[in-house]
Amino acid sequence: MKPPPPNAGRYQRLHVYLRDRFANRVVLTFAEIEDLLGSPLPDAARTELQWWEIPAAPLASEQSEAWTSAHRRADVNFRSGRVVFDRDESLGTR
Repeated sequence: MKPPPPNAGRYQRLHVYLRDRFANRVVLTFAEIEDLLGSPLPDAARTELQWWEIPAAPLASEQSEAWTSAHRRADVNFRSGRVVFDRDESLGTR
């Protein structure tokens, strides 16, 4: 089993979940992500697009490190409370 990335912090469980999914697209609700984490998402995750964006290296956030190191891109829909994580093999190679 591969270890989670060291920079994913409290989002390591999300990383492992996304990394181990075979599907190219994984859709999770905010509640499902919180269940994986075992704690609530910060308020910014429910209202700010910037929270879901991938900062330029080396300024990766813990949350973006969780999905980019699993070769995923996050696309959030605040109205539905869902996040689509699409596979993107160009990610996670920093």
